Amino acid sequence: MAGKDVPFPMLSDSSGAIGELYGVYDREAGVNVRGRFIIDPDGIVQAMEVLTPPVGRNVTEALRQLKAFQLVRRTGGSEVTPSGWQEGGKTLKPGIGLVGKVWEQWTVKDAYK
Repeated sequence: MAGKDVPFPMLSDSSGAIGELYGVYDREAGVNVRGRFIIDPDGIVQAMEVLTPPVGRNVTEALRQLKAFQLVRRTGGSEVTPSGWQEGGKTLKPGIGLVGKVWEQWTVKDAYK
């Protein structure tokens, strides 16, 4: 995929300066470990994943999470996305009544509706 086709900002950190800020720079090796950060339009880190070099990140999961964060932002938090949620799948209405009871309202089959 060419850089111009990526629908969201990505960057490289050859100096390690950004990795230092986010705590993923390995000084001894002189490289950043594998890190992915989802930062909302307000500059708040909403999600992060840090993996050691032998294991790659899951791009499909990153895209799923981006879509989930976008939906939650669009709905002002009136809808939330459970683990495994897929675009178009069932969402949940947050509230105290949902605590400890997600399994009563959502199952894996609900992820793909």
